[in-house]
Amino acid sequence: MKLIKKLVLVVLLASMGLGFTVSEWSQPASAATTLKQGSQNGDVWDAQFRLGTLGYYQQPVDGNYGPITAAAVRNFQYNYGLTVDGMIGAKTWEALRNYSVNQAELDMLAKVIYSEARGESYEGQVAVGAVVMNRLQSSQFPNSIQGIIFEPGAFTAVSDGQYWLKPDSTAYMAAQDAVRGWDPTKGALYYFNPDTATSKWIWSRPQTVRIGHHIFAR
Repeated sequence: MKLIKKLVLVVLLASMGLGFTVSEWSQPASAATTLKQGSQNGDVWDAQFRLGTLGYYQQPVDGNYGPITAAAVRNFQYNYGLTVDGMIGAKTWEALRNYSVNQAELDMLAKVIYSEARGESYEGQVAVGAVVMNRLQSSQFPNSIQGIIFEPGAFTAVSDGQYWLKPDSTAYMAAQDAVRGWDPTKGALYYFNPDTATSKWIWSRPQTVRIGHHIFAR
Protein backbone atom coordinates (compact mmCIF):
# COMPACT_ATOMS: atom_id res chain seq x y z
CA MET A 1 0.00 0.00 0.00
CA LYS A 2 2.79 2.41 0.91
CA LEU A 3 4.56 1.55 -2.37
CA ILE A 4 1.43 2.41 -4.35
CA LYS A 5 1.07 5.71 -2.50
CA LYS A 6 4.70 6.49 -3.15
CA LEU A 7 4.39 5.80 -6.87
CA VAL A 8 1.26 7.94 -7.13
CA LEU A 9 2.99 10.79 -5.34
CA VAL A 10 6.11 10.50 -7.50
CA VAL A 11 3.99 10.66 -10.67
CA LEU A 12 2.05 13.62 -9.30
CA LEU A 13 5.18 15.54 -8.37
CA ALA A 14 6.94 14.64 -11.61
CA SER A 15 4.06 16.05 -13.61
CA MET A 16 4.73 19.42 -12.02
CA GLY A 17 8.02 19.86 -13.85
CA LEU A 18 6.44 20.85 -17.16
CA GLY A 19 7.45 24.49 -17.24
CA PHE A 20 6.47 25.96 -13.86
CA THR A 21 8.76 26.82 -10.96
CA VAL A 22 7.98 26.35 -7.28
CA SER A 23 7.76 30.11 -6.85
CA GLU A 24 5.10 30.27 -9.56
CA TRP A 25 3.22 27.45 -7.90
CA SER A 26 3.28 29.29 -4.59
CA GLN A 27 1.21 32.11 -6.03
CA PRO A 28 -2.52 31.56 -5.30
CA ALA A 29 -4.97 31.78 -8.15
CA SER A 30 -7.08 34.91 -8.25
CA ALA A 31 -10.39 34.53 -6.44
CA ALA A 32 -12.05 36.24 -9.40
CA THR A 33 -10.70 33.78 -11.95
CA THR A 34 -13.40 31.43 -13.23
CA LEU A 35 -12.18 28.30 -14.99
CA LYS A 36 -14.19 26.10 -17.33
CA GLN A 37 -13.62 23.69 -20.20
CA GLY A 38 -11.26 25.33 -22.68
CA SER A 39 -9.36 27.37 -20.08
CA GLN A 40 -5.58 27.17 -20.42
CA ASN A 41 -3.44 29.01 -17.88
CA GLY A 42 -1.44 28.65 -14.69
CA ASP A 43 -4.58 28.65 -12.58
CA VAL A 44 -5.61 25.40 -14.28
CA TRP A 45 -2.30 23.87 -13.20
CA ASP A 46 -2.97 25.02 -9.65
CA ALA A 47 -6.49 23.56 -9.67
CA GLN A 48 -5.38 20.26 -11.18
CA PHE A 49 -2.65 19.86 -8.58
CA ARG A 50 -5.05 20.63 -5.72
CA LEU A 51 -7.59 18.16 -7.10
CA GLY A 52 -4.78 15.63 -7.46
CA THR A 53 -3.72 15.91 -3.82
CA LEU A 54 -7.30 15.00 -2.87
CA GLY A 55 -7.43 12.08 -5.30
CA TYR A 56 -9.99 13.58 -7.71
CA TYR A 57 -7.61 14.20 -10.61
CA GLN A 58 -5.19 11.43 -11.55
CA GLN A 59 -3.94 12.55 -14.96
CA PRO A 60 -0.77 14.53 -15.75
CA VAL A 61 -1.06 18.14 -14.67
CA ASP A 62 -0.97 19.97 -18.01
CA GLY A 63 -2.81 23.27 -17.60
CA ASN A 64 -5.58 22.27 -20.01
CA TYR A 65 -9.12 22.35 -18.62
CA GLY A 66 -10.66 19.46 -20.53
CA PRO A 67 -13.49 17.01 -19.78
CA ILE A 68 -11.40 14.97 -17.32
CA THR A 69 -10.65 18.07 -15.27
CA ALA A 70 -14.30 19.10 -15.41
CA ALA A 71 -15.35 15.65 -14.17
CA ALA A 72 -12.88 15.88 -11.29
CA VAL A 73 -14.27 19.30 -10.40
CA ARG A 74 -17.86 17.99 -10.44
CA ASN A 75 -16.93 15.13 -8.10
CA PHE A 76 -15.19 17.55 -5.76
CA GLN A 77 -18.15 19.93 -5.83
CA TYR A 78 -20.60 17.13 -5.11
CA ASN A 79 -18.63 15.83 -2.13
CA TYR A 80 -18.12 19.29 -0.63
CA GLY A 81 -21.71 20.50 -0.99
CA LEU A 82 -21.07 22.98 -3.81
CA THR A 83 -23.08 23.70 -6.93
CA VAL A 84 -22.15 20.91 -9.34
CA ASP A 85 -21.42 22.68 -12.61
CA GLY A 86 -17.88 21.52 -13.48
CA MET A 87 -16.57 25.09 -13.36
CA ILE A 88 -14.25 26.65 -10.79
CA GLY A 89 -15.69 29.91 -9.58
CA ALA A 90 -15.16 31.81 -6.34
CA LYS A 91 -16.83 29.25 -4.02
CA THR A 92 -15.05 26.27 -5.55
CA TRP A 93 -11.72 28.12 -5.37
CA GLU A 94 -12.37 28.86 -1.71
CA ALA A 95 -13.10 25.20 -0.97
CA LEU A 96 -10.04 24.02 -2.89
CA ARG A 97 -7.83 26.36 -0.88
CA ASN A 98 -9.41 25.36 2.42
CA TYR A 99 -9.19 21.62 1.86
CA SER A 100 -6.23 21.10 -0.45
CA VAL A 101 -2.75 22.45 -1.17
CA ASN A 102 -0.65 23.57 -4.09
CA GLN A 103 2.86 22.26 -4.75
CA ALA A 104 4.64 24.84 -2.62
CA GLU A 105 2.25 24.20 0.27
CA LEU A 106 2.72 20.42 -0.01
CA ASP A 107 6.47 21.01 0.19
CA MET A 108 6.00 23.15 3.31
CA LEU A 109 3.75 20.56 4.93
CA ALA A 110 6.24 17.77 4.21
CA LYS A 111 9.04 19.89 5.69
CA VAL A 112 7.20 20.56 8.93
CA ILE A 113 6.24 16.88 9.23
CA TYR A 114 9.81 15.71 8.63
CA SER A 115 11.41 18.25 10.93
CA GLU A 116 8.89 17.83 13.76
CA ALA A 117 8.16 14.08 13.61
CA ARG A 118 10.68 12.16 11.49
CA GLY A 119 11.37 9.82 14.43
CA GLU A 120 7.68 9.04 14.93
CA SER A 121 5.56 6.28 13.43
CA TYR A 122 3.85 6.91 10.11
CA GLU A 123 0.61 7.63 11.97
CA GLY A 124 2.49 10.08 14.16
CA GLN A 125 3.82 11.90 11.12
CA VAL A 126 0.35 12.12 9.55
CA ALA A 127 -0.90 13.45 12.87
CA VAL A 128 1.46 16.44 12.73
CA GLY A 129 0.23 17.20 9.22
CA ALA A 130 -3.36 16.85 10.40
CA VAL A 131 -2.79 19.51 13.07
CA VAL A 132 -1.70 21.93 10.35
CA MET A 133 -4.78 21.08 8.25
CA ASN A 134 -7.04 21.43 11.30
CA ARG A 135 -5.59 24.87 11.95
CA LEU A 136 -6.35 25.79 8.34
CA GLN A 137 -10.04 25.17 9.11
CA SER A 138 -9.95 27.13 12.36
CA SER A 139 -10.57 30.87 12.66
CA GLN A 140 -8.01 30.93 15.50
CA PHE A 141 -5.09 30.59 13.07
CA PRO A 142 -3.82 32.18 9.84
CA ASN A 143 -5.77 31.19 6.73
CA SER A 144 -2.85 29.73 4.76
CA ILE A 145 -0.40 26.86 5.17
CA GLN A 146 2.50 29.29 5.03
CA GLY A 147 0.94 31.58 7.63
CA ILE A 148 0.26 28.67 9.98
CA ILE A 149 3.72 27.15 9.73
CA PHE A 150 5.59 30.45 10.05
CA GLU A 151 3.41 31.95 12.77
CA PRO A 152 5.95 33.03 15.43
CA GLY A 153 6.56 30.29 17.97
CA ALA A 154 4.13 27.85 16.37
CA PHE A 155 6.63 25.09 15.55
CA THR A 156 9.90 24.36 17.32
CA ALA A 157 11.52 23.09 14.11
CA VAL A 158 10.94 26.45 12.42
CA SER A 159 12.44 28.28 15.39
CA ASP A 160 15.56 26.11 15.57
CA GLY A 161 16.08 25.78 11.81
CA GLN A 162 15.37 22.06 11.41
CA TYR A 163 12.43 22.96 9.18
CA TRP A 164 14.89 23.52 6.33
CA LEU A 165 16.03 19.89 6.31
CA LYS A 166 15.10 18.01 3.13
CA PRO A 167 11.99 15.86 3.75
CA ASP A 168 11.96 12.23 2.66
CA SER A 169 9.29 10.43 0.63
CA THR A 170 7.54 9.23 3.80
CA ALA A 171 7.00 12.83 4.89
CA TYR A 172 5.44 13.60 1.52
CA MET A 173 3.14 10.60 1.78
CA ALA A 174 2.14 11.65 5.29
CA ALA A 175 1.46 15.17 4.04
CA GLN A 176 -0.75 13.85 1.27
CA ASP A 177 -2.68 11.62 3.67
CA ALA A 178 -3.24 14.57 6.00
CA VAL A 179 -4.51 16.70 3.12
CA ARG A 180 -6.87 13.92 2.07
CA GLY A 181 -8.48 13.95 5.49
CA TRP A 182 -6.78 11.31 7.63
CA ASP A 183 -6.80 12.80 11.13
CA PRO A 184 -5.39 10.46 13.80
CA THR A 185 -5.55 13.37 16.28
CA LYS A 186 -9.36 13.56 16.46
CA GLY A 187 -9.47 17.24 15.61
CA ALA A 188 -6.45 18.45 17.55
CA LEU A 189 -5.05 21.95 17.04
CA TYR A 190 -1.94 21.47 19.20
CA TYR A 191 0.59 18.81 20.15
CA PHE A 192 3.47 18.64 22.58
CA ASN A 193 6.05 16.28 24.02
CA PRO A 194 5.04 15.57 27.63
CA ASP A 195 8.65 14.80 28.55
CA THR A 196 9.85 18.28 27.67
CA ALA A 197 6.79 20.58 27.76
CA THR A 198 6.93 23.17 30.54
CA SER A 199 4.06 25.41 29.50
CA LYS A 200 1.15 25.30 31.96
CA TRP A 201 -1.11 26.55 29.19
CA ILE A 202 -0.43 23.64 26.82
CA TRP A 203 -1.06 21.18 29.65
CA SER A 204 -4.43 22.86 30.25
CA ARG A 205 -5.70 22.11 26.74
CA PRO A 206 -8.25 19.26 26.37
CA GLN A 207 -6.24 16.25 25.25
CA THR A 208 -7.50 14.01 22.43
CA VAL A 209 -4.92 11.24 21.97
CA ARG A 210 -1.29 10.31 22.50
CA ILE A 211 0.68 9.04 19.50
CA GLY A 212 4.30 8.15 20.09
CA HIS A 213 6.08 10.98 21.85
CA HIS A 214 3.34 13.54 21.25
CA ILE A 215 0.13 14.36 23.09
CA PHE A 216 -2.47 16.02 20.86
CA ALA A 217 -4.96 18.53 22.19
CA ARG A 218 -7.67 20.99 21.19
